[in-house]
Order: sequence, then structure tokens, then C-alpha cells
Amino acid sequence: MLWPAFNDPVHDSQRLFRQLLQAMAEPGTLEMLRAPEPPREASIGPALWGVLLTLCDLDTPLWIAGELDSPSLREALRFHTGCPVTEDSAAAEFALLTSGTLAREIEFATGSDAYPNRGATLLIAIDHLEAPGPWQLSGPGIADRRHLDIGDADDLMTRLNANRTSFPRGIDVILTCNDRLVAIPRSTRVERTNQEVRPCMSP
Repeated sequence: MLWPAFNDPVHDSQRLFRQLLQAMAEPGTLEMLRAPEPPREASIGPALWGVLLTLCDLDTPLWIAGELDSPSLREALRFHTGCPVTEDSAAAEFALLTSGTLAREIEFATGSDAYPNRGATLLIAIDHLEAPGPWQLSGPGIADRRHLDIGDADDLMTRLNANRTSFPRGIDVILTCNDRLVAIPRSTRVERTNQEVRPCMSP
């Protein structure tokens, strides 16, 4: 399978990087990414592929969950980014996974009190991503509250809720669905509410 890259690698990666920074600065805000469309047979959408093209390089070990892993993805990452793929999840700077992956006991780097920035960033492919929804986000970068619907992902949101208790250590999360993206950094509080859910299925 031929995996496409950016038409203008410098300017396109800068544009997406600015969007990622904006998403991290305003947790829970949906961003629409214009990124290359991966092959039809791929297990990830354009937003997630764009994030990988933007963030991964020779110095960023990546761990890939089995449900998303494939020889063609590894070859595309090696060709377009040069990033090393590690089999040790705890050694990864970035981890590519689904919400279901977190149902298993998998260890990711959470940094230390002296170096909290060494925590991993999880890049997660999900099937639903819409606002509003039953999950309430609050904390830095959120004036009041933001609400998300991410479908059936209780294991993921439970993990993120526990993640906040170890701040400043912890993991940062980028959720993607087709061409949409939202960031939930470790500083964000995640709670379940009774707000009405409006589902959004990925095409």
C-alpha cells in the first residue's frame, strides 16, 4: 500500500503542529485536520496519520498496539519519518493505540517529579468524537467546562481520570476520529455527567 505524505512537508507540518499546540492549549476543543488520506485498508484515519507525520522523527520511539500494527504502516513510518518502533511500551515517547488497548495492563512512561515532561503522549484512534457529550472536562485552558462524546470508551476515560491524580507526572492524550482531533493533557480533569449524548460515527 502506498501511504501519502504532505504535499508541502515544511509548511503542512508547521500548520498541523500549530493546530496540535492549539488543541493542547484548549483541551476538549475539536480540531479539523487537513491531512493526507491513508490507504483505504489502513486502521487509522487522516487526522491520526497527519499527527504521526508531524510529531514522529528519528528521536521519538513509537509503540504500536497490535490492533493497529501492520507491515505497511511500519514501512510508511520508516520511510516518511524515520521514527524507531519499539516493542517496549514504557520506552515509547509516543504510543499509537485504540481505546480498547487501555483495557489491558500496559505500562507507559509517566515521567518523574524532576522530569515530568518525559511522560508519553498517547495517540488514540476512536470511532466516535463529538461535542457535547457525557464526559466533562475542566482545568487549565478551559474557561468553565467542555463536554465530549467519545462513544463506548469507559476504560479510556477512567484511565484519564486517574491520570490527573499524579500531576505533574502522567500521560498526555490526543484522540482522533477520521479528520477530527481533540487533546486531553494530563492537567485536565475528566468526569462523567448525565448530559445528553449526540453520537457521531466515523465515516
